Amino acid sequence: MMRLQKFLARAGVASRRHAEELIVAGRVMVNGQPAELGCSVDPGSDEIRVDGGAPVRLAEGDVTIMLHKPAGYVTTMDDPQGRATVADLVPADRFPGLFPVGRLDRDTTGLLLFTTDGELGNALLHPRRHVEKCYLALVEGTPDAKALERLRRGVALSDGMTLPARAELLRGGDAQKAARAIGTGKGAGGINASHTGKRSRAVREKTGSYVLVGLREGRKREVRRMLEAVGYPVIALHRSSFGPLELGDLPRGSWRELADVEVGELKAAIQS
Repeated sequence: MMRLQKFLARAGVASRRHAEELIVAGRVMVNGQPAELGCSVDPGSDEIRVDGGAPVRLAEGDVTIMLHKPAGYVTTMDDPQGRATVADLVPADRFPGLFPVGRLDRDTTGLLLFTTDGELGNALLHPRRHVEKCYLALVEGTPDAKALERLRRGVALSDGMTLPARAELLRGGDAQKAARAIGTGKGAGGINASHTGKRSRAVREKTGSYVLVGLREGRKREVRRMLEAVGYPVIALHRSSFGPLELGDLPRGSWRELADVEVGELKAAIQS
């Protein structure tokens, strides 16, 4: 059984909030009777219609996809302010009910997962699951051993102490790989954003360095706040992996459907 508003959202009819409005307005029928807000339906046997149209059905099976998110997109499927959203980059019409697993802020790039499997999505974000997400950060200056150790032990933020993080200063070939992953040009992070509000990314990058940060929690703007708290503000930030999945060479702005074995690896990471 599934709550009716969740069913309508999964089927791509409307967002949950809009679905609730449709139900309250008497525009949704279940088995020929006006639906009530909060009722549950059986997607396999109940007949659900909106505005007298054809019966609403869920797509066969769930799908999970990976997007290489560019900078400049808000992580939401619908933005009342009219900003560009990640919904513009993924096949939401092809896979009704697709939603992002967590968030990347507007100027952060990299791996963003989407799924129609609500159970999988919620499990991946549950704080007790501790699925690691790795980020590559271009920061101002070069973090010293003391700063890295603070990140590894946990940092006191306004909303409490963070969990211990993986933190590595990248040098040589590893730093070059991070620079290529973060990239430059349109869609790369840190192009317009500036910690001081005055200096461009190109100017600050000359004296910056690359850091890998691995988190097992997902607070708002957490990596940026952690690095600023230890004295090394972020110039550009890029998520390179989510659990066992690596972004790899997926082009910026492109997406791909995960193979069954990759979804299985995600589920295994949740259980570990």
